Amino acid sequence: MLSSVLPRIPLAHLPTPLEELPRLRAWLQTETGGERSVPRLLVKRDDQTGLAGGGNKTRKLEYLFAQAIAQGADTVLTEGAPQSNHCRQTAAAAAKTGLRCILILGGTAPMLEGGNLLLDRLLGAEIIWAKDEERRETLKNRAAAAKDAGHHPFIVPYGGSNPVGAAAYAAAFEELSTQLQKQGWQADHVIVASSSGGTQAGLAVGARATGFAGQLHGISIDQRAGDLQSRLADLAAETAALLGQRMDFSADDFIVHDSYLGDGYGIVGPAELETLNVLAKTEGLLLDPVYTGRAMAGLFDLVRQGDFGAGDTTVFWHTGGQPALFAYAETLQA
Repeated sequence: MLSSVLPRIPLAHLPTPLEELPRLRAWLQTETGGERSVPRLLVKRDDQTGLAGGGNKTRKLEYLFAQAIAQGADTVLTEGAPQSNHCRQTAAAAAKTGLRCILILGGTAPMLEGGNLLLDRLLGAEIIWAKDEERRETLKNRAAAAKDAGHHPFIVPYGGSNPVGAAAYAAAFEELSTQLQKQGWQADHVIVASSSGGTQAGLAVGARATGFAGQLHGISIDQRAGDLQSRLADLAAETAALLGQRMDFSADDFIVHDSYLGDGYGIVGPAELETLNVLAKTEGLLLDPVYTGRAMAGLFDLVRQGDFGAGDTTVFWHTGGQPALFAYAETLQA
């Protein structure tokens, strides 16, 4: 099994649930007026990984923190946006393992800290603000300063998206495959939000390792398809090699939809507002405003275009991020 190839420390509640969304399916059938087919809809609940609000990064951090601890680290550093789910989960993993955590966040400190940023503080992270274009350099400088001060720093990559982090999602696809088999289901499509690339690249490795015959769709959150596909191909190949799998990947192996970028990263538009409201009211399921809200908007549009068949089964991979909802209260109440 791919999950046993690399060292990991237990941080997540696994396996995460795989649930059906019958009321959402009924809503979409009404929405399309019966003119287009709506597949069976399932959701893979990685928002339920459990670490300080959960999310997909926790799986990656199990492997990355195992690496950090093996190297004798006492301090972890990473970077992200002010409402970064990755930074929140990194801070939580550091608290759980007894490591010091430094977060480099882009922009300037707000007057009122809410959402993920509030949780970062509660979890004990040291927060350093930097201009977006200076974030990575600030990260390197802080790591060097920590080393000079006698600490043993470990830089967690942006989004946890290097081969070690992506390997967690190769194992996650094995988990999904086992769940589908137990239920007697066969997935035709898997849809996931894609940004730093580690989740989709890892899933691609796991899909190939398990013989998945369906399609894996990435809904791009902030990049054009060509740029993201190239990164995914490189990262998937490196991840497969790390796991001892002989696999080749090209950009053409990845389905990336970039028609849902809206007005940019972190900006909530009508499409995200629709999905947030519909999922809450039909299934009692909370999406986040940046990633899963946009990815679900992509799924809605693909259904409306008739890209799926009524006999298909589509899995939406919920990557978490609900704490960010509280930082968008004004937008969501407008």
